[in-house]
Amino acid sequence: MHLDPISLRLFVRVLETGTIAAVAEQELIAASAISKRISELEACLNIQLLIRTNRGIGGTQAGKALAQLSRGVLHQLEEVQTRMHEYSQGVRGEVRIVANISAIIQFLPRQLKAFLEQHPFIQITLEERISSEIIETVAQNQADIGIFTEILGNTESLTIYPYQSDRLALITANQHPLSQAESLNFIDTLQYDYVGLHTGSAINNKLMQVAAAAEKTFRMRIQVTSYEALLRMVEQDLGIGIMPQDVALPYVNTHRIKTIPLTDSWASRKLKLCTNNLHPLSQATLRLLEHLRPSA
Repeated sequence: MHLDPISLRLFVRVLETGTIAAVAEQELIAASAISKRISELEACLNIQLLIRTNRGIGGTQAGKALAQLSRGVLHQLEEVQTRMHEYSQGVRGEVRIVANISAIIQFLPRQLKAFLEQHPFIQITLEERISSEIIETVAQNQADIGIFTEILGNTESLTIYPYQSDRLALITANQHPLSQAESLNFIDTLQYDYVGLHTGSAINNKLMQVAAAAEKTFRMRIQVTSYEALLRMVEQDLGIGIMPQDVALPYVNTHRIKTIPLTDSWASRKLKLCTNNLHPLSQATLRLLEHLRPSA
């Protein structure tokens, strides 16, 4: 016979109440069943655990030691059960997100703050990737949720949801020849040098595709890895750039730059969420997905 938590719990309760009958009534178990379990405990441990006194049932020295040890074990088992229940219900857990820079800057800080205020025991890891890498990472089940702009690669294993929308704008230095324009078509800007994002970014891909379709040259003088760096380069008139308008607007008053709306239809973008449909999602992931989806 192996020690089991039910027998240990009943044994501790008997010592606490001093009577088997009272425990039987409280636990809705026959007194004979409790006596049998305690006898089996004594046989398993090869030692007497209980003695009868004028005050009722008490513990031998070994019985008192077992009760003390059992309380610690039972408490740990209750903690295990509570923690596992929290994981199964999505109260605890870890969610891995890969997202593009546009989502990370514009939307996720506010959304994740609100989510973690409601679910403080869920751990979120967030990593920036370009769209093609995001799709591949989620497809390989190396991330739970992906947020991207442009569908690049095989998405058969993915479930895709709408997320947020943004609008691209042209960014120039105050003294640039285009800075006074009220709006512009991208093709009309290609005579000037650009500051672009890193290779593979959704914006870069789109600009090169549109320029190639118009049989124009897209001159990227400098490439950077963040919107902050792009803004700094444009501020120094090292080129013009394109980025989400809402990312650029806070810099307009504090830096020497202008934002000019683009008239191109593709300047209005739809960001998307994706998950892997070949692997079950944890409850924590489902909770975060529901929080991020606009319909929620």
